Amino acid sequence: MPTPRFGLPFIAQGQAQKEVTHNDALIQLDALVDLFLLDRDLSVPPASPANGDAYLVAASPTGAWSGQAGKIAYALDGGWRFYGPIKGLVAYVADEQVLLVYTGSVWVD
Repeated sequence: MPTPRFGLPFIAQGQAQKEVTHNDALIQLDALVDLFLLDRDLSVPPASPANGDAYLVAASPTGAWSGQAGKIAYALDGGWRFYGPIKGLVAYVADEQVLLVYTGSVWVD
């Protein structure tokens, strides 16, 4: 059972490989706390993202982002992790220099 807001995984009593669960939670926190988005208008993933780069996936995404519209794409180890926004999440969009708040259904400036 994950945490109610961010869906962070708990370590279960007697669980093998506890470090996997713990590390997944740390990665998710790193992606979502003080959310810094590089862009919110891309539907195609950038060619060479750095670890920790985050984007808000635009409508009709393709390639590695296919099917992930509206989610936060977080670059890690040459791949992507995707997280759905939660109500009240605040993000800074670097290329526009604006703050966004997720209302539970849409992002508003």
